[in-house]
Amino acid sequence: MNILSDLPNNFKDEVFEVIASSDSLTIERIVSKGHTSPASGWYEQEKHEWVMVVKGHAILTFEDRELELKPGDYVNIPAMQKHKVSWTDPEQETVWLAVHYA
Repeated sequence: MNILSDLPNNFKDEVFEVIASSDSLTIERIVSKGHTSPASGWYEQEKHEWVMVVKGHAILTFEDRELELKPGDYVNIPAMQKHKVSWTDPEQETVWLAVHYA
């Protein structure tokens, strides 16, 4: 398997694909192309999330800062930390590797 294979060609919504999971861990591939979080509200997840941009370009927004992510960049987001995806490249796919853990 390859995380960059079988990318969607045209898609309206972000694509979330679980690669592996257990009771305390979920690994997923997320594919975005110009997608962002909803305009109002924040993500406040029950589990911690380690996320890396494998391909593309994105900006994550936290209450106190913005973080630009390019290929190879990653961030660990503690559980219940407010955050949102404020921008992903509309010209190419942004492929994320996300690990949700307790």
